[in-house]
Amino acid sequence: MHHYMHLHNYCANKYQWNGSSLNIVRQCGHVLTNILYSKFGCVAIIEGMDFESDMSFVQQKRQSVAQEKRFSVKLPAGIEVSVWKADLTTLKVDAVVNAANCHLQHAGGLAYALCEAGGPQIQKESDIHITTHGALKTGEAVITTSGSLPCNVIIHAVGPRLSYGFTQSEFFDAKVLLEKTICRILQRVEENCLDTVAIPAISSGLFNYPLQDCADTIVSTVKHYYERVHSLNHLPKEILFANNDDQTVTEMMKACNKILAPHQLMPHSLAAQSKGTAKTSDIATQIWSVNLTLKRDNIENQKVDVIVNTASPDKDLTKGQISAALLNKAGRKMQHEIRSAPQRNHIIITQGYNLWCKEVFHTFCVAKERQVLFDSVLQCLKMAATNGHKSIAFPAIGSGNLGFNKREVAHIMSDAVVEFAKMFTGKMEIYFVIFPSDSNISLLTAKISICLTLMEKEDLSFNRGPAPHISLSAPSEESASEAEKWLTHLLYKSSPCVTICNNFIQHLSEKQYLQLSRLTRKGVKFEEFLTKGHTCLKVDGDSVEDAVVAALQVEAMLCIVQKEFVTEEENEMCKLLANEVPLKREKKTKTVDNSSWDFKDRIPAFRNLGLWILKVDKVENPALELLFDLKKKQLGCSSSEKMFQRIPAQFCEMVSQIGFHAECAPPEDPQCGEGIYFAKNVKKAMEVWRENNDQYLYFVEADVLTGKSIKGKPGLILPPAVGKDPQVRFDSVNGGSDISVIFSSYQALPRYIITCRNPKKLTEGNQSYVNKSRLSLKMCVLYQQHCSFYIERVHLFSGIS
Repeated sequence: MHHYMHLHNYCANKYQWNGSSLNIVRQCGHVLTNILYSKFGCVAIIEGMDFESDMSFVQQKRQSVAQEKRFSVKLPAGIEVSVWKADLTTLKVDAVVNAANCHLQHAGGLAYALCEAGGPQIQKESDIHITTHGALKTGEAVITTSGSLPCNVIIHAVGPRLSYGFTQSEFFDAKVLLEKTICRILQRVEENCLDTVAIPAISSGLFNYPLQDCADTIVSTVKHYYERVHSLNHLPKEILFANNDDQTVTEMMKACNKILAPHQLMPHSLAAQSKGTAKTSDIATQIWSVNLTLKRDNIENQKVDVIVNTASPDKDLTKGQISAALLNKAGRKMQHEIRSAPQRNHIIITQGYNLWCKEVFHTFCVAKERQVLFDSVLQCLKMAATNGHKSIAFPAIGSGNLGFNKREVAHIMSDAVVEFAKMFTGKMEIYFVIFPSDSNISLLTAKISICLTLMEKEDLSFNRGPAPHISLSAPSEESASEAEKWLTHLLYKSSPCVTICNNFIQHLSEKQYLQLSRLTRKGVKFEEFLTKGHTCLKVDGDSVEDAVVAALQVEAMLCIVQKEFVTEEENEMCKLLANEVPLKREKKTKTVDNSSWDFKDRIPAFRNLGLWILKVDKVENPALELLFDLKKKQLGCSSSEKMFQRIPAQFCEMVSQIGFHAECAPPEDPQCGEGIYFAKNVKKAMEVWRENNDQYLYFVEADVLTGKSIKGKPGLILPPAVGKDPQVRFDSVNGGSDISVIFSSYQALPRYIITCRNPKKLTEGNQSYVNKSRLSLKMCVLYQQHCSFYIERVHLFSGIS
């Protein structure tokens, strides 16, 4: 049974549509979806819209290419060699190699793309080099600045150029020069102590070198260069063969597989394209951005992110051929977990254990109904997307105990994939895995052909297609609400001014400011200011559209900065712990049951303030606990105080990973200094962090080491000295008995993250904002019983009834 909760339902023609929201999403769709996932954990699907190329600050007017690592192998010297499908203008490595000409005039191809994205400094420095040293010879390579590109430097390498109809002799000479070019690149890597370098298929494009031979030559040269490793002073960590088109990427994968790893299993996607190597029963097709492959194999042998299992209603994995096969390989732990794991819709998620997958989705199709099977497949696909997975394998669901025949299964499962593909904008590899002895795979093949024929006939143009809208798959109701509020604020502005308040603005690099400065050519102005401990960036434009597009670039940068900040802090934690506690890339919180004492014990403190506790997450981070204990010994504290901090939604996960930092929760009035603030109780926390217009509030309960404390004052960046010796300082400062401020993140240990709802804001908060912003919005949240899985639609078109 589904329950529908309508958050907003406004008459579509109540407000005049100005078209700016459509244009913003059309320009910045990819940036928008990335921000929504990074900030709120929401997977966004934009439907009913034709896109311009991504207008990001490093890739204007160019087609966005998602970075994807396709192949990897390690050389005997310990260097990783990998093959990537990626845009070199957005690849974050030490060095990117440019296929240059002798005069370093970057007027076409990759050279033009790098120069366009990186700014005029690249061409200016190239001109200076040519003026000073003269033209380069074929086979030479030089280094220049990278401008505003995310790489550190550019290695400009001049590869050989072949004419049309070249002779065998000319090809042999070109091969020698290409080998020399690659060697020069690797020499520059060694001389400049670079750890990562991205090399494209030099000479293959505009220079007419045959692609397959080019790939073989480049890979062979790298292999031979590092076979004489004893003579080198510096070894890179990784060499990336990076190109943005599938044909070149495939040839580089084949060359690496053949030359560097002849005994390594060829990736399935590559094997399917290699003549004579694909199984005759493997059939692959692309449905929009989704790749669907039909294959004969055992489901338990699939190397994917998710394997789908059809389980019996009593959760006994020994029942049924598929369940038994998965249980036999995964081990008994999977049976124990499925007994206690929560059920979402008709799905229970467990770990893969000894299987070659991250998770197993156990489905329970309890009735022989087409809709039940269709929904089951579609829900698995949406949940995989929501959890960030990139590949999923299905058996022939429903062909066993439910009694569907193979033809019915083929039709229903394929229909579900096509429905998912219409909505999903990311990349997903989907496999239908048929038992090797099953002779009915031809039915699936026929069905796929029918689906593709229908797709070709279907008119998905803007005018005839569905109304433009954004669908959000959110992990929780509060995540959906936060994402909606953020989207509403940006997409339906009435003034050409956006103010972003985020203390990570202080961490923007010089390169990132250079990237933003490029937007000022379009009349966009940036003003950074500090107000009561909050760092803000004001974005003004000639139009609402210009201001919001620029603001989205800033938001994207801040997501990257925050991610880099977390990584740096984790590295620092590793150093401090000397690897005593390995940092695992896993979720650091566990939601407690609402019937447990951990949940019930916290209700009174919040209920007295009119707040409802929705969720209590217990933080389980051994590394933070050990660092907290070390700090306790260092300060000589025998005990800690239980205190509270209120934080924005986007920092909850960050706090559980790396603890507390001043950037996350600056108080409204930092009268005690520029440190990390804590309140003695929830009531005081509501006063310290006064922004109370939110429907959802997030508190962290922590153990805090206050130690020797003194009254704080504005501007402090460290506690005051105890006496005349500046090396001996107080442990913390305070603002009376109910506020403490620390200046070391390890002096506080997060214990619980508490999510609350403010009932007073349930009806008034969003309603008032919508009225103020002249919003033409219709949003529907689908809530599924026993499940914190939501789907929201934010409509961007005024013709909705």
